[in-house]
Amino acid sequence: MAFPRRYLVVSGAFVLSVLLYIDRACISAAKDPIAQTLGLTDSQMGWVLSIFALGYSLFQTPAGMLIDRLGPRRMLSLIVTCWSVFTTLTGAAWNFVSLLVIRFLFGAGEAGAFPGTSRAFFSWIPLKERGIVQGINFSGSRLGAAFALPAIALLIQTVGWRNSFMIQGSVVFSWAVLWYIFFRDLPEKHKGVTDAEKRFILENRQKTSNDALTMQPMTGKRLFGSRNMWLAMGQYFGSNFTFFFCLTWLLPHLKSKYSLELVEAGFYASAPLICGAIGNWFSGFMVDYIYKMGKWKLSRRLPAICGFILVITGMVASVFQENIAGSIIFLSIAVFGADMTLSPSWSFCIDIGRRHAGTVSGTMNMAGNIGSFVTALAFPYLKEWTGSVVPFFFTGAVLALFSALCWFKMDATKEI
Repeated sequence: MAFPRRYLVVSGAFVLSVLLYIDRACISAAKDPIAQTLGLTDSQMGWVLSIFALGYSLFQTPAGMLIDRLGPRRMLSLIVTCWSVFTTLTGAAWNFVSLLVIRFLFGAGEAGAFPGTSRAFFSWIPLKERGIVQGINFSGSRLGAAFALPAIALLIQTVGWRNSFMIQGSVVFSWAVLWYIFFRDLPEKHKGVTDAEKRFILENRQKTSNDALTMQPMTGKRLFGSRNMWLAMGQYFGSNFTFFFCLTWLLPHLKSKYSLELVEAGFYASAPLICGAIGNWFSGFMVDYIYKMGKWKLSRRLPAICGFILVITGMVASVFQENIAGSIIFLSIAVFGADMTLSPSWSFCIDIGRRHAGTVSGTMNMAGNIGSFVTALAFPYLKEWTGSVVPFFFTGAVLALFSALCWFKMDATKEI
């Protein structure tokens, strides 16, 4: 029996997710050598870490619209090529301003990656497999970041921070070439798909309730006139606020607070990210299991609400830990919970967006990465203003509570 081609699509998306977060985590591991080389303060590095998220968030919706119009094959190949160029250019930055510009463009270049895979999943993945596929996909980002923190730290010590970015850029470009060669936007157009698999996908793929409406371009009025859209954006802001801390300030925070070596701090900082990957798998399984019980709405709501409860618990408890082991355990619980929200969130966007899944998921991700932008600035500035990291962690807990409340009103059965 032939290996299902839709699983190869999932595998390609998983590898892309790994590469996305290796590149993002590299800037955290390289924070100290970059600051030393370019003479940057912690506040300036806060802007360097956050400016990526700003560029990434601003271009989410436009990228999603282009993907819906031109297809994920061409657009993902172009997006990943642009991102590889700016990854390489990061290693050529010569001062604060040049680094800010490059990192902003780097974020803009990456903007359509996850909306692109969501649009591909709408065409290739049956509805009953959507939860675990999203869980697998986003677990790649966490495993990529977990691997990157100690590995990139070691690479930086070996070849220097500039060369490490150039090496990553060349690896990323190879993915774009392979995706363009082997992927097709529709399973019906892929010669390698067997008749049996094609029939299975088409019979179990999500149907559109109003074809005439769905085929029309997604307008701003339709998009932002939807309560579902605003609630999805609000809860994802809270989710990203927690996770992006692990991607930016956790390693420098641990290194400074516990007087660790760079590689040692990288290993400790990778633990919450590994727990995040497990959270993605667990949540993806929950989403599909509850959906198969005939409870579509609950299959999205319950995993996400449980996840945000764990975020609140972990963020608050971590503040009161006096040693690194306790701190890492509770931060791991928080990130496990935050990542439990990803599979239901992205499945929800495909549910309500359907053929416009790229636009809808991009818009949600835009709001989420405004949360990331705020996180990277909130941590150093709140610490500077208050002399403590406690306000930052309590802010994350309050946002998680708000996000959990959003889910009580979100309805996956209501198409935009």
